Amino acid sequence: MPTDTAPIDRQVAALGGRGERLVLAVSGGLDSMVLLDRAAALIPRERLVVATFDHGTGTAATRAASHVEHEAGARGLTVCRGGGAALRQGEAAWRTARWAFLRGVAVDCRAAAGGTPVVRIVTAHTADDQVETVLMRAMRGAGARGLAGLLATGAVARPFVRVPRSTLVGVALLRGLTWIDDPGNASMTHHRNRLRHETLPALERVRPGFAAWLLELSEHAAAWRAAMDAVAGIACPSLVEPQGGLSVAASDLAGYDASSLAVLWASIAGRVGVALDQRGTRRLAAFTISSTPGDAMPLSGGWQAARTRTRFILGHVGEAPAGCTTLSADGAGKWSRWRFMPAASADQHDLWSAVLPHGVALVVRVWEPADRIARGSGMVRVKRVLTEAGIAAADRVGWPVVVADDVIVWIPGVSRVLAATARSGRPGVCIRCEPSDR
Repeated sequence: MPTDTAPIDRQVAALGGRGERLVLAVSGGLDSMVLLDRAAALIPRERLVVATFDHGTGTAATRAASHVEHEAGARGLTVCRGGGAALRQGEAAWRTARWAFLRGVAVDCRAAAGGTPVVRIVTAHTADDQVETVLMRAMRGAGARGLAGLLATGAVARPFVRVPRSTLVGVALLRGLTWIDDPGNASMTHHRNRLRHETLPALERVRPGFAAWLLELSEHAAAWRAAMDAVAGIACPSLVEPQGGLSVAASDLAGYDASSLAVLWASIAGRVGVALDQRGTRRLAAFTISSTPGDAMPLSGGWQAARTRTRFILGHVGEAPAGCTTLSADGAGKWSRWRFMPAASADQHDLWSAVLPHGVALVVRVWEPADRIARGSGMVRVKRVLTEAGIAAADRVGWPVVVADDVIVWIPGVSRVLAATARSGRPGVCIRCEPSDR
């Protein structure tokens, strides 16, 4: 047993040295109570928020959350408590709900501080958790990125990930801490528990040092992952990360074979938290080689990749906004993320502006599959016009059309009928459209 807390204080103090706001994920178990105790001793309390989540699995879970509230309050720390209601059963459902809560606390913490500080979630995962994670991923056939396990860099800090749990046990006893053990940790119905109590001990007996070997493997995988992330940054200098997604120039990805693209895409997608499995990276690599402007490919987790004339865009699959709005007599109005406003003039070459007729109801709505717009001497499907304009599939979902007397006269930013073009001496309502993200 350690005679002081120095073995772990250095890791916790390093968190405080960054000047960030920290959301401590504290379950009430031994590991997280050590994190709570040492963070409260080493980091200014105004930079800490304790987040605890009751999974609704019984009295032990509720007691643990209440214990965290009491201990954090005794140290003068702010506490956010979530959950409490019965959740859908299963480790995956509990993990999803817990992380949604933690991320929500982080967002609220940043908003309360004026929206400027960096906020990081901190967990008490140990080297023992890392061994279990790497073994589970190896059993699922994970590649090098997945085998990095909890060492992968990201928005979550894990100061104890290289510290064995036995060290934390010693510190907890030394500090006289109290904690509540989750009875679910002994249940063999959970996959991780079977690995912890049966599989890993058996493997260690057959091959002494197996756990240490897994930790060494994960260190190599994490180093490889960091190196590939750096390569992706160099290979794709045009990579940009607008809110909620990213895009990269098609020219940056030209010339690579499928294997190289799979490695690049795994690193690129990881920047926005998208974890691609081997099948996903293979499909995305093939899509990169064979797609044409306007194509889109769904990915897991509600994401998709879309191709425009010049870029590949990774973003959430959009939902078309409902309803419609009628513009005022002077052309003002708002629909979804699109704002329409009167303008002094309309540039003939600027498709974000139009001159529309007086005395006619101008309605803005989402385009529909059967919609057509006049072009030249004929009618063309709106979908085709959007595709030819290079509008990504994710953006096409909610793109507006302006309708006058049941006829589409304007697709903002994309196309206008001849009657909606400014011409000398012709009266009309001059309108400009501005999407909120333009």
